[in-house]
Amino acid sequence: MAASDLLPGTLDAMILKAVSWGPVHGYGVARWIEEITDDALAIEEGSLYPALHRLEERGWIDAVWGLSENKRKARFYRITSRGRQQLKAELSNWQRLAAAMDKVLSATQPVPSGA
Repeated sequence: MAASDLLPGTLDAMILKAVSWGPVHGYGVARWIEEITDDALAIEEGSLYPALHRLEERGWIDAVWGLSENKRKARFYRITSRGRQQLKAELSNWQRLAAAMDKVLSATQPVPSGA
């Protein structure tokens, strides 16, 4: 599934969760999402990097330059205190949405006739 198929805000929440574990470069964020979802979600650069910049502009993450595992210069992103607050809100919203979707998809009664 591509990032364009996700609900609005979902990519932001996944990025915030990924960087909540500690500093990580963009490629590492994408790989973590792919690995944690057993390759069900593939985040392409065209979606990932604009999202990282958007989160940085909002003050939810910040970035520092460093060297990646293969000794290449890379920006390492980390969550800020404002980002932690946003992640908490995103998790709460997601849990409410998931619970509502579960109720709809596991419903055992039909829509009333005439509705």
